Parts: sequence; structure tokens; C-alpha cells
Amino acid sequence: MTAGRKLNILFLCTGNSCRSQMAEGWARALKGSQIDAFSAGIETHGLNSRAVQVMAEAGIDISGHRSKTFADLPTKDFDFVVTVCDDAHESCPLFPGKSKVVHVGFDDPPRLAKDSQTEEEALGHYRRVRDEIKAYVVTLPEALTAERN
Repeated sequence: MTAGRKLNILFLCTGNSCRSQMAEGWARALKGSQIDAFSAGIETHGLNSRAVQVMAEAGIDISGHRSKTFADLPTKDFDFVVTVCDDAHESCPLFPGKSKVVHVGFDDPPRLAKDSQTEEEALGHYRRVRDEIKAYVVTLPEALTAERN
């Protein structure tokens, strides 16, 4: 990383509704001085309301985010593309130039929550994944720049 230049990082997921949105929110809040964070999906599924809720509980407002694909992004020049789910990793488009693709898979909260008996039980899955994503984002950008070397 060049001194003074932020890394452009794309968090890529299947539908850009939950995990990639959480990662973008955490990266902007915790690492905004070092990272320009973006998120996208292979397709769009809409913003997940439970993801918005559990991020708000942690003090991060992602309610203004929208579900988008790579084509909707303002830049296509990424230092790193972090796939946060297996489907996105397997379907990851080719990125031109210097982009390095790194896979860091997280469980899918909607899939985990679908059989929940209560809303609180469902939200528990979202909270766990939210906290796991935060723990990963805290390691950035060092964890990614170590990948490049």
C-alpha cells in the first residue's frame, strides 16, 4: 500500500443483501482511513432487514445501502476482492488488472435463521455472523497485504 493511498476493497457475496453489506459497513466504520470499501453481489436480492437491524445494534447504520451488482459500482479498480460466501467465490467474475481475489467464507444468516422458532433465535444467527465479520475486518488491511506478498 502506497503511503496516503487507501486500498479499494470489494466485498462480494451472492445477493449483496447481508454478509457483504455487513462487511462494507464494518470496513467503512472501522477502517475508513485505510480502506475504500464497496460491496456487490453476483445478483441482487435486496437489502436484508435483519442485517440492517443487527448492524444498527452495533452502532453501524447500513440502512442507506442498496443491493447491487459489480456493474453498478462506481469503480472497477480494486486492490482486493474478498468473497464472503462460497457461491460468490465459485462464481466470481474475472477482475482485470491487479485485483487479488481472497476467499473468507462466512455462514449465511438467512439460511441459518429460516428454521428459527422465534425472532430472537433468528437474530442470534445474524449477530454471530456480524461479530465474525467484524473480527475479520479488524485485521484489515494487514491480513490482505500479507496475502499479496
